[in-house]
Amino acid sequence: MTESPLTEASAVTPAETPTEAPTRPLRVVAVSGSLHAPSKTTALLKEILASVGRELPIEAHLIGVHEIGERFAGALRRDQLPASVEAELARIEGADLLIVASPVYRASFTGLFKHLFDFVDQYALVDKPVLLAATGGSDRHALIIEHQLRPLFGFFQALTLPIGVYAKDSDFTSYQVSSLDLQERIDLAVTRALPLIRSTHKSLEAAR
Repeated sequence: MTESPLTEASAVTPAETPTEAPTRPLRVVAVSGSLHAPSKTTALLKEILASVGRELPIEAHLIGVHEIGERFAGALRRDQLPASVEAELARIEGADLLIVASPVYRASFTGLFKHLFDFVDQYALVDKPVLLAATGGSDRHALIIEHQLRPLFGFFQALTLPIGVYAKDSDFTSYQVSSLDLQERIDLAVTRALPLIRSTHKSLEAAR
């Protein structure tokens, strides 16, 4: 579990005006379903966070289930969780943008990833932008995003963003993204997501 402010200021594109900039940094929470470290899944999340940070001012927080899994794996109810896990759930529920990723395990996301979201309040993610990502050994597993992750966050009535990011083993070198094609897919997913992220953030700010 790491706090990592990835940027101090946003890169303003020519089409933007100062009045369109968010009034505060976006709270971006990334959740990695990987069960070990180092991890290609976590490396992918960090690249997505960096891409978002090049476009918008963000406050980034990364949650790894491999780090906190032992603290919630045996719990059946939220009131059984330790304060450290409750704090992470509060970050997920209070995020302006969620970025979630899991390695493909038995044709789905990992059990600890799902179990963590079992504790999230059913209505806490309504209309929250969620960027979906996954990693697997080959392209054969790419449909996990559409068949597993999107329905899960559809249950929460979250706003799953148009393009998910899938990465295979050959996209990494020494647990770092090394594929230019993957970097382009990441940047495209973020670019397509920006209008929805900005619109949702403005609505939330106006409601405060």
